[in-house]
Amino acid sequence: MVNLTASSGINMRLDKYLSDQLVDYSRSQIQAMIQDGKVMIDGRKEKSSYRLQGSEAIVVDPIESQPHPVIIEPQDIPLSIIYEDDAILVINKQSGLVVHPGTGQKDNTLVNGLMFYTSALSDINGSNRPGIVHRLDQDTSGVMVIAKTNLVHRKIAEQFENKQVKKTYIGLTWGIWTENEGLIDEPIKRKRSDPTSFNVDETGRKATTGYKIERAWRYISKVQFYPKTGRTHQIRVHADHMGHPIVADKKYGGGENRTKGFLPEVTKELRQVLTILERHALHAMSLEFVHPETATTVSFQAPLPDDINSVIKLLNEKYG
Repeated sequence: MVNLTASSGINMRLDKYLSDQLVDYSRSQIQAMIQDGKVMIDGRKEKSSYRLQGSEAIVVDPIESQPHPVIIEPQDIPLSIIYEDDAILVINKQSGLVVHPGTGQKDNTLVNGLMFYTSALSDINGSNRPGIVHRLDQDTSGVMVIAKTNLVHRKIAEQFENKQVKKTYIGLTWGIWTENEGLIDEPIKRKRSDPTSFNVDETGRKATTGYKIERAWRYISKVQFYPKTGRTHQIRVHADHMGHPIVADKKYGGGENRTKGFLPEVTKELRQVLTILERHALHAMSLEFVHPETATTVSFQAPLPDDINSVIKLLNEKYG
């Protein structure tokens, strides 16, 4: 049991106050403890949003931070390091690399490579996700920030949660968009028919993605995406919903079927694009946030990978 008094948390949300006091736990873990009745305020349960008066006695029955330890074998997996200091590690994740071990993937993940590279990693998200503050899909390349301590992890995670992190993605999408820029504000929910996929559903969780068309060829557009929220597969689902799925994204309507219905020579050229990619054409280009130790705004970029650059070169040659 942990006994606290709320004198230093006047007018603070309960979950925010506990995050400041229990630095070894993430905000989501603390919210789960509150919901499960493991936090009592003067002997009663309250919601995460409860505003403290400053006189309450708080009793916390903490959950086990790592109830099921996972042994991760360090593996010498190449890492493209953009920046590193005592608090964070910023990498350019290659496509095809799963972020952390899970069902069906026990090794050869980014986490295995991180464990080989350094032992200085946060463990606030459990033993199978050391250092992992946020994720990219397996076939999405680009910028990721890794936390080296739990305190640093918590501070960066709060920025993600509060939508203070600026994220820019570059995607190649099918077709020509009607508007040159806009905001996609459509909730997303896991499909019942396929639990590995998501779709737009009015009963889903709020998801918003800004977009701006950078370049349009005859059949394909280069688009900047600015996700405001961080739902799983968000950009891919929103692009598909707009009728412009990410090129080579088989799961969300961007696969070989999109090359059909054209003149034979056009179909051949478009299939050549898919051959070059062999993964969906989405790249996390940049990440901007407040450094958890220096309190200054930092921004990191990862250049477009060779496969996407090769497709752009081909489109320029074919369609100008």
